Amino acid sequence: NYLTEILNAVRVYEVAKETPLVRAPMLSERFGCEVLVKREDMQPVFSFKIRGAYNKIAQLNAKERAAGVVACSAGNHAQGVALSC
Repeated sequence: NYLTEILNAVRVYEVAKETPLVRAPMLSERFGCEVLVKREDMQPVFSFKIRGAYNKIAQLNAKERAAGVVACSAGNHAQGVALSC
């Protein structure tokens, strides 16, 4: 179930950092409300993609892990996969 998936995802913090929410003053002024941005650019691979890649790889069983992982990306997702392996 979804709650179990969320609780299992906590392991992502073995590689990911908790990043801050930061107020975006120009957007807040433009839209007339407080706009916060999540600073995922502060992750080791500079994006949130580490979270999904790590969660998926961490949940592989031994046989799946032994078969290997391929990332069809040269960008942030591939960096997340590489860091997760």
